Amino acid sequence: MKWSPRPRVGVLAAAMAQQRAATRLRIVLGHLGCPSAGAVVASPTSGPIASASFHPQQFQYTLDNDVLSLEQRKFYEENGFLVIKNLVSDADIQRFRVEFEKICREESKPVGLMVMRDVSIAKSEYSPSEKTISKIQDFQEDKELFRFCTLPEVLKYVECFTGPNIMAMHTMLINKPPDTGKKTSRHPLHQDLHYFPFRPSNRIVCAWTAMEHIDRNNGCLVVLPGTHKGCLKPHDYPQWEGGVNAMFHGIQDYDKDHARVHLVMEKGDTVFFHPLLIHGSGRNQTQGFRKAISCHFASADWHYIHVKGTSQENIKEEIIEEI
Repeated sequence: MKWSPRPRVGVLAAAMAQQRAATRLRIVLGHLGCPSAGAVVASPTSGPIASASFHPQQFQYTLDNDVLSLEQRKFYEENGFLVIKNLVSDADIQRFRVEFEKICREESKPVGLMVMRDVSIAKSEYSPSEKTISKIQDFQEDKELFRFCTLPEVLKYVECFTGPNIMAMHTMLINKPPDTGKKTSRHPLHQDLHYFPFRPSNRIVCAWTAMEHIDRNNGCLVVLPGTHKGCLKPHDYPQWEGGVNAMFHGIQDYDKDHARVHLVMEKGDTVFFHPLLIHGSGRNQTQGFRKAISCHFASADWHYIHVKGTSQENIKEEIIEEI
């Protein structure tokens, strides 16, 4: 699930969101001038990937700078995602892991944090442990976790998609639990823009970093390349027998024959993807908890839209009921 700058703002009225957003930290150009890590390279991916010839005037989703190679720009333009290997250090990831564990033990209680639990866990089983928390959102008031959103090595790539005036709009740390057999640990195919009441979509990007080895066994991301070039599709809860987690909306109508790519990632690898890219994740078939940390960034020139009468109205109403 993806929200805007403040906890559960989502698709609430612009006035409320703007008031809350006034306290959000702006990530500015000063973060962007650091040199890149020598080990950072673009990642090859498995599965059918489109390629195309581009003239610079045809670029819609990336901006001119000296960070992305021409091949990387062409890849993102055509496919809607780009994996950068070994981007975030082991030391930073360990610090994020330690802070998350403190939150799970209730030793740290950041203001505005949204804590989520898998639907398969009975309320009677709730305890202050990472085994009962599947995700935290809106950690912008946690200085340690919010460091992820200010890492120069991440921001230099973000600028390629948003431009130099950047805002961190939504933060999340996913702790995908071992599946209980009901398949509730999977996430239906969706587009992140469904949760965002702001535009333009082409100046929004997600930075999603693996905190450990991630593959199909523990529920890696799966993407449908090229779907970012389409429109925002209607979303709702899928009709799954084992249950669906709160606000895990999925696309109701998509091409089931469309090529899919499963993103196998190592700790520190980071995928940048467009908010219209159709993606999801499978169930975690291991006994461990699969962790990733992410932030959605947008150009500071974004603007709110009214969602009444649109396909996003259903998620707006659900958020309002929650608060």
